[in-house]
Amino acid sequence: MIVVNFQSWVDPFIIITALPAALSGIVLFLFLTRTTLSVPALMGAIMCMGVATANSILVVSFAKSKLEEHDNAIRAAIEAGTTRFRPVVMTALAMIIGMVPMALGMGDGGEQNAPLGRAVIGGLLCATIATLVFVPCVFALIHNSASRREARAKAKLETHFA
Repeated sequence: MIVVNFQSWVDPFIIITALPAALSGIVLFLFLTRTTLSVPALMGAIMCMGVATANSILVVSFAKSKLEEHDNAIRAAIEAGTTRFRPVVMTALAMIIGMVPMALGMGDGGEQNAPLGRAVIGGLLCATIATLVFVPCVFALIHNSASRREARAKAKLETHFA
């Protein structure tokens, strides 16, 4: 779906670069809280992946629009990371704060759904950092090298016909 939305394979690849950080955050947080991998934990992982993907889409789509405006991938990535900082953090923080009561597992039967909250919290902590730091870096790297390649091809074409 993301490929169809962006009409390329490059930007969806950039978007999913935040997901390994989310997975490692889930595993690390479940390990630190001594929580076993279970169906609720996997459901939390799916929820976390959705929010992490949405945040990455937000950053990449903004960076892509700035790239068209400035024609400088590094500047577009920096501007996307700084401008979209607050919306990404607010989205992640709202989800994390909402999951704290569930992660604590208090009340009758609360321990049953605690892995879900713990997986979401751990995954979003790492995915948010990756979305704000790693995703813009990958965007700048890939789009900067692509623009250099296009410039070289254009120069070669001009010298060929000159």
